[in-house]
Amino acid sequence: MDNLNNFQCHTTDWRQSIKINGRRTVLVIVTYLLIYGFIGLLFDLYMASRAMPQMPLPTLMTMLLTFQIKPVYTLGAMVVAAICVYITFACYKKLMLLGTDYFEITPTTARSVLEQQIYNVVEEMKIAASMPYMPRVFIIEANYMNAFASGFSNKSAMIAITRGLAEKLNRAELQAVLAHELSHIRHMDIRLTLFASVLSNLILMCVDALFWSALSSNNRGREEGRSRNQLFLLIMILRFLLPLITLLLQLYLSRTREYMADSGAVELMRDNHPLAQALLKIHQDHEAHQGDYQAAYQSTAHEQVRSQAYIYDPSLAGIGGLGSGNLFSTHPSIAARLKALGFSEKQ
Repeated sequence: MDNLNNFQCHTTDWRQSIKINGRRTVLVIVTYLLIYGFIGLLFDLYMASRAMPQMPLPTLMTMLLTFQIKPVYTLGAMVVAAICVYITFACYKKLMLLGTDYFEITPTTARSVLEQQIYNVVEEMKIAASMPYMPRVFIIEANYMNAFASGFSNKSAMIAITRGLAEKLNRAELQAVLAHELSHIRHMDIRLTLFASVLSNLILMCVDALFWSALSSNNRGREEGRSRNQLFLLIMILRFLLPLITLLLQLYLSRTREYMADSGAVELMRDNHPLAQALLKIHQDHEAHQGDYQAAYQSTAHEQVRSQAYIYDPSLAGIGGLGSGNLFSTHPSIAARLKALGFSEKQ
């Protein structure tokens, strides 16, 4: 178990990982743009069915696609999607730190030995990873143990860790966690998490707005056309189906990248013990303080945006309000990650 020959490092060809994640980023953006366009089309169909209640849906669809009826909401949704992509690029730091009490650590702003140590360790791991740029480093004032990396390029990357994690891990374990986050940056999968987190939440808000608008309209109207009723049924199904679709897309993006970042951390550390011990400590700490941490996560606004970027998914410890349970967690189980690191429970 101590022999690293038993651990297969998946990040030896990290340049290939960058290419793959670059293609996945484009795929994610295109997918979300198409979903936005489809939601806009549903808005247009619904408004057209209100104006022409006896017109069949296929006819209304044809009229929209041939611009006999102006697809105002479809075009508007695509514009909103493009703006969302731009805002995600331009304001990634503020989006990922929304709702938290955070402080940026630099060589001149560090307020304690601990904060100076955090910055030094990130700088040390950055040199070990041969990364050309130093990521910005933030500490979040929270007792729970967690960390994440974000950004849309190596140059613009950031790392944030909670004070609870910084205080409860020893230096080697802290170094391993930061090496894990730097591996996310080196593999350039931080863009995937950034776009998937922000755009999926905005999509769900749009679907909710469409659903409640349609429900309110149906409650007010007594004589509804058949097409309109069919469309309302489709909107209602979409409202419950789309969260599952976005979750499956996030699962596709997230679980593999966690294994890659774990193996990248071991590659940088030349030792599998510190990360394995850190993951186990984080998991046990969440289980021991389940009630307190659940309240802390749920009282912090916009945690859904950060949930899949974290090194640890709180739902794995039974903490609700962020994840969807172990089955649909965006992270592999702790047992699976430890096994990949070369540690298995004794029979």
